[in-house]
Amino acid sequence: MTEAERAAFWRGKRVLVTGGAGFLGSALCHALSALGARVTALDAMFPDGGANMANLEGAGVLLVRGDIREVELHSLCQDVDVLFNMAAQTSHLGGQKDPVADIAINAVAQVRLIQVMREAAPKATVIHASTRQFYGRPLHLPVDELHPVNPPDANGVSKWAGEQYWLLEQRVLGRPVVSLRLTNCYGPRLRIRDARQTFLGIWMRQVLKDEGFEVWGGEQLRDLTYVDDVVRAFLLSAEYAPREEVAGRVFNLGGSPPASLIELADRLIAANGGRGHYAVKSFPADRAPIDIGSYHADDHAFRAATGWAPLIGLDEGLARSLDWYRSRMADYS
Repeated sequence: MTEAERAAFWRGKRVLVTGGAGFLGSALCHALSALGARVTALDAMFPDGGANMANLEGAGVLLVRGDIREVELHSLCQDVDVLFNMAAQTSHLGGQKDPVADIAINAVAQVRLIQVMREAAPKATVIHASTRQFYGRPLHLPVDELHPVNPPDANGVSKWAGEQYWLLEQRVLGRPVVSLRLTNCYGPRLRIRDARQTFLGIWMRQVLKDEGFEVWGGEQLRDLTYVDDVVRAFLLSAEYAPREEVAGRVFNLGGSPPASLIELADRLIAANGGRGHYAVKSFPADRAPIDIGSYHADDHAFRAATGWAPLIGLDEGLARSLDWYRSRMADYS
């Protein structure tokens, strides 16, 4: 699809982005608005989540503050063409400490949203933000979509349930639904004040403040996807969702070739002009039982179905991210 064809596809479409003030949701909002879509962002703006008012600055979208567990959804969903479902409780430790609240957001509220969408937008395409967390500790690398599911924590169980409810919409009612199982995503608008979204967030904050950071373990492999590549994947998923080879599918989304955590730390420091330092430590006692070890995705299925491939390499992505935050630390740290 050319850029002109993409703009023609999205121009005037009504789009709802749940979790729209968060890291990935806001990036989607910016891209969709630039393509001419009419975008509503729904976000509970929880202080412990990834939402940030600064994320939507200049996006030109309507922000509705509300919790999907209780907000009035019918008017928001009425006649939407595409739903990008990014709202979730993402903290692993948060899910362990309060699994009732975790499943209320990631599963029960998803069923509530599904029921409203059946009434208000029965033909809308749904792209669901999912996670590689379901697979647990990999039995083999890279991990493809046929790998057994074995969630390592309560958060993984609740997200798995939410995803499966959405996929039922395609199997039972024929709604175009695609679920993208994401790996570690990074880039502008990521929460960096702590490690609640990803370890890389706090690493970036620390090197920008010229302070040390901790690398837990160190030898585990990770693959990372830059936010612009993630956004393209979500747009392609919606554009291709009616196709037989895409509708109702779950796809892994990877990114740059895998690197060890120590290598990632070194490359982050290099991207910061050589400034930064870290200490390698063992996993904390409360994190070790839910650590999955090494992971990187086999995303050949998504590439074959849509033509997607990452365009931003790891070193370029790290440099872009650090440059973006340098003038915005007051809003993000």
